[in-house]
Amino acid sequence: MYYLLIVVQVYCLYHAYKNSKPYYWYFLIFFIPAIGSLIYIVTQMFNKSDAEKIQEEITTVLNPTKKIKDLEKKIEFVDTYTNRIELADAYFINKDIPNAIVNYKKTLEDTVQDDLYARQNLMLCYFQLKDYSAVIEQAEYIKDKSEFKGSKQQFCYGLSLKELGRTDEAEVQLIQVDRPYSNYAERLELAKFYLENNRTSEGKELLEEISTESKRLTKPNRKLYGATIVEVERMLSAL
Repeated sequence: MYYLLIVVQVYCLYHAYKNSKPYYWYFLIFFIPAIGSLIYIVTQMFNKSDAEKIQEEITTVLNPTKKIKDLEKKIEFVDTYTNRIELADAYFINKDIPNAIVNYKKTLEDTVQDDLYARQNLMLCYFQLKDYSAVIEQAEYIKDKSEFKGSKQQFCYGLSLKELGRTDEAEVQLIQVDRPYSNYAERLELAKFYLENNRTSEGKELLEEISTESKRLTKPNRKLYGATIVEVERMLSAL
């Protein structure tokens, strides 16, 4: 029962963050777990659709392979694009990257469907496996689409180019993530990129920008980006 309460509490905090709820909900859920979570669910989430979704996600947390087995059965019954994408997503969430790749690639056989989503996720899969050539290969199909600019995929593309020694091309992609008050982890990597390429002034300037911005963040966001902020301050002190 204790672990179930923790799962519900974490889910409520996640839902509050995802939906930009007022800060007082965080205190209520965190400091009064049982009652606070119940009040939040009833007042902010409760309807049939959300209730079913909560039940499904809690079940997935407690038994992560159940959803995969259920989706595999659906595929056996009817192999549709939607079912295959859902299965690939489930493997990806469960960190079974090889099987996620197999299923995302399978959806590409359906030429009627837009391949953007599958290729976006294939890029993330290959990046986790450090298969940088495969990341670049997938990027070639979607890099001209508007959804690519400033995305996590473009960032992975830039880092993959860097890893393969294509420094100038890498910078063109990496600077797209340099946006104030966002993309802190990505901007930290860009600063490292500058420093690694003997562009100390540019790297230091970017680190200082992140440091200044971090002091103006709300407490929840400072906690969210805490590890990145600590790394930025450590690097600044070493310069």
